[in-house]
Amino acid sequence: MERNRVFRHKKSLGQNFLQDMGVLEKIAERANPAPGDVILEIGAGKGVLTERLLSTDCSFLHCVEIDRDLEPFLERMENGYEGRFELHWGDALEMDFRSFLPSPGKVVANIPYHITTPLIWKLLENAPDIKYMLLMVQKEAAQRIAASPGTKDRGPLGVTIEAAGSAEILFTVPRRAFRPAPEVDSCLFEITLDKNKKFLAFDKLWKDMLKYGFGRRRKKLLGNLESGIGQVRWREIFAETGIDENSRAEALSAGEWLDLFEGAKKVWPPPREKGERPRKN
Repeated sequence: MERNRVFRHKKSLGQNFLQDMGVLEKIAERANPAPGDVILEIGAGKGVLTERLLSTDCSFLHCVEIDRDLEPFLERMENGYEGRFELHWGDALEMDFRSFLPSPGKVVANIPYHITTPLIWKLLENAPDIKYMLLMVQKEAAQRIAASPGTKDRGPLGVTIEAAGSAEILFTVPRRAFRPAPEVDSCLFEITLDKNKKFLAFDKLWKDMLKYGFGRRRKKLLGNLESGIGQVRWREIFAETGIDENSRAEALSAGEWLDLFEGAKKVWPPPREKGERPRKN
């Protein structure tokens, strides 16, 4: 049987396959596939979770897998679930999710830990209809993304997700639940995008604010923004929004970041005189 084929895990791809059926069942239950749901699974592996998701009432399942050596485990589902299943071979970081039809609204994924942050950014920027993500990730990465204002782990991705919805660690998954066992702790991590702020992920001003704001963490946010985006009168915006000029980037809530963004957006991009070349940040 194909399920018993010998497969050698590739460390270069960060392959740690979830073997604990109890955890797999919890993932499927939490994803709560319902009629009309179009789900995107990233990292299909040997198709164990894939098959469980297809056994539900979900309308359609897109699966992404980079390792062609797993084709014998997955190809049988292409025939068995025709009309409800499509397998996409390749690197998720390089795919255009906007071309996936029907368009996915949920993501369920066991993410290779070394691409957690860039992949979540990719989904925010490139998968416009996704409102929910259920991810198996390195626990430390999830803690950074879900970090509260005022903590050292606070960063651009966490601020953006907070502005767009919420992030929550659901439970820790022991190392023995995987084969091969990873060297770090894992967790099931939930992201809900329900505040219609997904445009932030691909707005240049928003991303520049976060890049420069967090670029020099030991410096005050005001000075970082003035140095990076000097065309905006940041001191006036801080005064208008009531944000302390001595604040550092990690201290602000998502609401305060949005206040700064809305204030800066009124004068962005700055007007140019005729014949003047665009300024670079």
